[in-house]
Amino acid sequence: MKIETKVVHGGQHPDPVTGSLIPPLYQTSTFAFKDADHGARLFKGEEKGYIYTRFGNPTVNLLAEKMAHLEGGDYAEIFASGCGALFCTMLSIAKSGSNIISDKIIYGGSYGQFKQELPIVGIDTKFVDTTNPKELEAAIDKNTKLIFIETPANPTLKIVDIKKCAEIAHKHKIPLVVDNTFASPYLQRPIELGADAVIHSATKYLGGHGDLIAGVSVVKKEFAESLRKRSRNIGANISPFNAWLILRGLKTLAVRMDRHCENALKVAEFLESHPMIEKVYYPFLKSHTGYEIARKQMNNGGGVIGFEVKGGREAGKMLMNSVKLCILAVSLGDPDTLIQHPASMTHSAYSEEECIKVGLTPGFVRLSVGIENIEDIIDDLKQAMNKIKA
Repeated sequence: MKIETKVVHGGQHPDPVTGSLIPPLYQTSTFAFKDADHGARLFKGEEKGYIYTRFGNPTVNLLAEKMAHLEGGDYAEIFASGCGALFCTMLSIAKSGSNIISDKIIYGGSYGQFKQELPIVGIDTKFVDTTNPKELEAAIDKNTKLIFIETPANPTLKIVDIKKCAEIAHKHKIPLVVDNTFASPYLQRPIELGADAVIHSATKYLGGHGDLIAGVSVVKKEFAESLRKRSRNIGANISPFNAWLILRGLKTLAVRMDRHCENALKVAEFLESHPMIEKVYYPFLKSHTGYEIARKQMNNGGGVIGFEVKGGREAGKMLMNSVKLCILAVSLGDPDTLIQHPASMTHSAYSEEECIKVGLTPGFVRLSVGIENIEDIIDDLKQAMNKIKA
């Protein structure tokens, strides 16, 4: 099946009991045993079945199977947030006394986790430019357990060559973990390009409607049992209802992403031609430094744009305070167009000096382009920038 069909049908079938086309929602915390011996067998793993929703739930498991299918992995776990998925994945591969390597620019929540939380459990992080093979390879030592990248990166839309990173990682017998949130499996499938694990904030494009918080981790079989144990022991599990909402959202992933991408490219081209804009960051603009790699590993450019407003922070603030259709809010992947200031909002875990080093200038604005009429989005940005110009 092609990806457009997979997001609708992949891993899902009519309910065998009732024939319901839509999967049932098993909104329960616990499951009854047939008898005492049945319960004992389930706990020992001698028989398949359900015990307690933290250990497994039919609705959640269906979503996990579908995500593994879409990403081309062997196993998936679903979490209460993207940060929960990231933390459990890190602990399923790395251990106390080891280190991981990450790109310098990643989502602020991930950066905060690597800087503040992983050291508590004895895992250090080395931050490098993963687009520089020499710098990446030089950072690997005997205690390095994995390489972590985001591509496109949040919020600068930095493009990292997944195949190249996978080659370097596997040369040193360590796995590559990719955050695929900005692209979704509709636009990019890192495991097909050599990655060993894929992370998503399912809050974004997978859910697609801004009404849930969730995370996904898809891994190859060698990491499945460790991820399963971490998930159950840490308990960052998703609720069955949120899993059901994501299953519903995935049905329209292809058509939503097509509209997001179509709108985003037009907005990026408009911004690039506007005299009040210093620079635009969008993977499918030829001016983007990662354009050639993006065209090879992505089916389209995604729905997020970064841009620098002339006049710095104050001009950016005026822009965000002047929009009427666009909504001043964090997150992305909603049907609504969302605008925010990364340095003071989503990436506040970075110091001012660190922001400058990774390209987050004071006037940098992130725009998650929605699925509204494109003329309305551009007209709103025009009127807001006219106020700056005035």
